[in-house]
Amino acid sequence: MTTQPPSRRERIKTPDAPAAIGPYCQGLLVGDTLYVSGQIALDPSSGEMVEGDVEEETSQILANIGAVLRAADMDFAHVVQVTLFLRDMDDYAVVNEVYARYFSGATPAREALEVGKLPREACVEISCIAVR
Repeated sequence: MTTQPPSRRERIKTPDAPAAIGPYCQGLLVGDTLYVSGQIALDPSSGEMVEGDVEEETSQILANIGAVLRAADMDFAHVVQVTLFLRDMDDYAVVNEVYARYFSGATPAREALEVGKLPREACVEISCIAVR
């Protein structure tokens, strides 16, 4: 028995966020829920990793996520869940400082995981779910 995907399923794509570097999309809108694919600190115009430290990587990642949210007519206030992937949990405090600039008030649910390796030798990757 095969099942049908939800009828309201839209791939979200914007030139203001990096193009996908694999077989996935920047975001997938299913009904009123947006699933934003994991973002690393790629510059949308060049496709290259930003130069700098964890703070600069996190800022670029959240700017990329913001672009995907805007492409779906949403913003950070719509985000209900975030997953942080850190190559080194010692970077947690710095990531939190940058993160707090984007999320205030009713902050989303979140988890943070230390991982062995991330694409393009990134220090941080972030994905999220937003709801209208």
